[in-house]
Amino acid sequence: MSMALRERIPVPLHGLARTSYARLGQATTGLRMLPSFVVIGGQRCGTTTIFKHLTEHPQVFRPGVEKGIDYFSLHYDRDLDWYRGHFPVERVARLRTGGLGAPQAFEACTYYMFHPSAVERLVRDVPGVRLVAMLRDPAERAFSAYKHELARGFETETDFERALDLEDERLDGELEKMAADVTYESHPHRHQAYTRRGQYAEQLRRVLDLVPRDRLHVLDSESFFADPAGEYRQVTDFLGLAPWQPERFEQHNARPSKPMPEHLRRRLDEHFLPHDEELARLLGRTPGWRR
Repeated sequence: MSMALRERIPVPLHGLARTSYARLGQATTGLRMLPSFVVIGGQRCGTTTIFKHLTEHPQVFRPGVEKGIDYFSLHYDRDLDWYRGHFPVERVARLRTGGLGAPQAFEACTYYMFHPSAVERLVRDVPGVRLVAMLRDPAERAFSAYKHELARGFETETDFERALDLEDERLDGELEKMAADVTYESHPHRHQAYTRRGQYAEQLRRVLDLVPRDRLHVLDSESFFADPAGEYRQVTDFLGLAPWQPERFEQHNARPSKPMPEHLRRRLDEHFLPHDEELARLLGRTPGWRR
């Protein structure tokens, strides 16, 4: 798969590129693919890494500009033609697969798994779609998400503990607002849900209420980074892709910094323990960070 449009143009022009690509896509929507699989999350769990390595597979085709379109979470007031317009022209994709098999389009959106309506909309509008979820130690995920949102200006509290203390208050009533208005974008739900995004079992149960178990593949970043070739092979087997491996595996979008304060690590470990135990029962295996 060739380099994405986003990576060829200067950052200040990304907005213009998105608009132009969407207009072109809508004009040719009947020729374009819908995704056969979607990476639905989670945020700060290694999804950028798995996205980039899946994009390298010669059968796999990403959206033209962004890795995630957020149609089913933030832009559902538009239509499916708008969504389809972000993906490649099917005939062109078939010419580029190197004879390995049918092309597969996909996107990776870290908000889909956590958003209360996104997966329901996705499986209704794209029947038969396969879903991939990548998880991570939820305590480390929470701290990483906090640093990420603080750096981007979406978090104003400079103390992580204070941000954790405010989470319930910030999120109070937000789900009701989201349910009442498809155009409502909840800032705290999207950017400040540090513990709730790590309560994976409840999110995956919602997914499994909508799709059969054989259409959901769950991996954790600890296992992936310990054995990337083996975990990658499991993902490509699940997707029905031809056997193929990148030349090397790299970690993308990491945000190194000083470690989390130990008392907050203990607090989060205690909070997430029952959620991780429920996740283990759901998956039939202990997640990598609890082994």
